[in-house]
Amino acid sequence: MRILEAAELVRKKNVSPVELTRDCLARIDRVNPSLNAFIAVTAESALQEARKAEAEIAAGDWRGPLHGIPIALKDLIDTAGVPTTAASNVFRDRIPAEDAEVVLRLRQAGAVFLGKQNLHEFAYGGSSIVSCFGAVHNAWNTAYIAGGSSGGSSTAVAAGLCYGAIGTDTAGSVREPSAMCGTVGLKPTYGRVSARGVIPLSWSLDHVGPITSSVSDAAAMLQAIAGYDAGDPCSVNQPLGDYSALLLRKIENVRIGVPRNHFFDDLDPEVAAAVEAAILVLKGLKAEIRDVILEPDTDRSLQIGESYAGHRDRIAQTPERYQPETLRRIRAGEKVTEKDLALLRRKLAEGRVGAVRHVFEKVDFLVTPTVPVLPPTLAELEENPGGLRQRELVFLRNTRPFNVWGLPAISLPCGFSKSGLPIGLQIVGPHWGEAQVLSLAHAYEQASEWHKRSPQLS
Repeated sequence: MRILEAAELVRKKNVSPVELTRDCLARIDRVNPSLNAFIAVTAESALQEARKAEAEIAAGDWRGPLHGIPIALKDLIDTAGVPTTAASNVFRDRIPAEDAEVVLRLRQAGAVFLGKQNLHEFAYGGSSIVSCFGAVHNAWNTAYIAGGSSGGSSTAVAAGLCYGAIGTDTAGSVREPSAMCGTVGLKPTYGRVSARGVIPLSWSLDHVGPITSSVSDAAAMLQAIAGYDAGDPCSVNQPLGDYSALLLRKIENVRIGVPRNHFFDDLDPEVAAAVEAAILVLKGLKAEIRDVILEPDTDRSLQIGESYAGHRDRIAQTPERYQPETLRRIRAGEKVTEKDLALLRRKLAEGRVGAVRHVFEKVDFLVTPTVPVLPPTLAELEENPGGLRQRELVFLRNTRPFNVWGLPAISLPCGFSKSGLPIGLQIVGPHWGEAQVLSLAHAYEQASEWHKRSPQLS
């Protein structure tokens, strides 16, 4: 069952938030040992929140589609009184005093919090196999990776352990695991959703967004968390749309750009076939398909420099608390100076204003494969730890440019491999174009069958 389906039952009092929460907790008990998706399960407080929601709804105070709905959070997002660890021994005993802004907004919407989800340590990776709590497994086949860094969140949603989750995305960490786990992952425009209270990886590139089982659920979650936050210096005061209502806009005479260079290079044949079939579906929705050329900035100096700056003091004091691979990645930025960072941030700002905006004078959307390859097995990556980062950079190749440009982008299922692994389609829009992106994604979703599949778990 999806968020909006459950919400309607809750609103009509046909189902209780307590029942939904108990069902999720029972499923977590049964399935999580094989997935390692949750780091912490807050069962007692979740049931308290569910009872409160039940009483409010019974009294006629229904707040909207998230009221009484069990969701979960990537363990990078601060929760008052509950450990927020970033999947690292560095923060294993860290208990924040305040909620992150997105948590406050979800509480206002009446959501029920089931717990905190596993991730790639400090969100610095695309596989979720580097974590002090152990690797995350894919719900479709537990021998395979779930992607990262929001691997625990994506596989938990795919497995039905929660109705939705909040992840973070610095180079693709919401969309890439969503593609690998067959979920919907939305990265809003940079500055649309507050990152205050979220442990940073790279301040200039970090985004916060929902992971769900459907596009309409993603719209509902975005509605709850989006909006200006004066306490976040990166937040931008832009008008919000009614994302759920705008889903139903008719898709007609839209121009879809397909950037063949870079984004379609060296695709796995099964990924290529699924994405080309998806483009034909979009064309059948009366969309005009145009080839376009994009030139992504592949320089990662800003990310590695900001990541090092954020960890400099801790790695000087307690380097042994980091996983060795994470420590190696962080130290890669030690030669990036503050002067370098200032120049790189200016270059980033100029690129967001000019480098890609002209493309949206010619097209309304961009469409690419989310991930150019299929998920590998955990064993395959663990056999060659020295090559892990290069493999992850391939996983994130198609998603990272849209963090650099700050554009809204969504991944949703567009097929499955012969071995039963999900394949993702990425749809990208202009700055502040979340409503348009969601609308086209919803139209594609309704014209296809992929979203109706779910993994078979015991």
